[in-house]
Amino acid sequence: MTFEWWFAYLLTSLILSLSPGSGAINTMSTSISHGYRGAAASIAGLQTGLGIHIVLVGVGLGTLFSRSVLAFEVLKWAGAAYLIWLGIQQWRAAGAIDLNTLAKTQSRGRLFKRAVFVNLTNPKSIVFLAALFPQFIVPHQPQVMQYVVLGVTTIVVDIIVMIGYATLAQRIATWIKGPHQMKALNKVFGSLFMLVGALLASARHA
Repeated sequence: MTFEWWFAYLLTSLILSLSPGSGAINTMSTSISHGYRGAAASIAGLQTGLGIHIVLVGVGLGTLFSRSVLAFEVLKWAGAAYLIWLGIQQWRAAGAIDLNTLAKTQSRGRLFKRAVFVNLTNPKSIVFLAALFPQFIVPHQPQVMQYVVLGVTTIVVDIIVMIGYATLAQRIATWIKGPHQMKALNKVFGSLFMLVGALLASARHA
């Protein structure tokens, strides 16, 4: 793999990560409610889920999801249901949210697990990786190392972008002065979770 080829993939990954999705919404929501430490746990969870997808693509299961309508549909509906459930939870908590209480009652381990599940139940991610990776793999060169390079690049880029989203969310948080603003913001994030879930449910198998 040449530097030019890798750089082209780097730009592709950057555009992908910058596109607002369930991961970005989860990161921003967690950053506002639980601060940088909570956001760090959430980002680590997202990358764990992404890493599992990369491994699955590497061993060929990505092809299964891209070709099997049943496998795609099962994961799609599970992911949609989970995101909608998160949205409902955030919406219901909007009226009585307390940042200090939240930071104590919801452990970073729980935030980590939630983020892992958010990424794992996104079938479009694994299907996209299964379609994208082969475009940047040079057939006559060792493929395992190329998959490793692409996988590490994907994760590092996503970590940087998610840190940016978390930082942006913290800047927004400084403008939250009372329960009314927090209520409105939580309704926004709750609605976004449900919207992404609905969009995921409407996704069609390629």
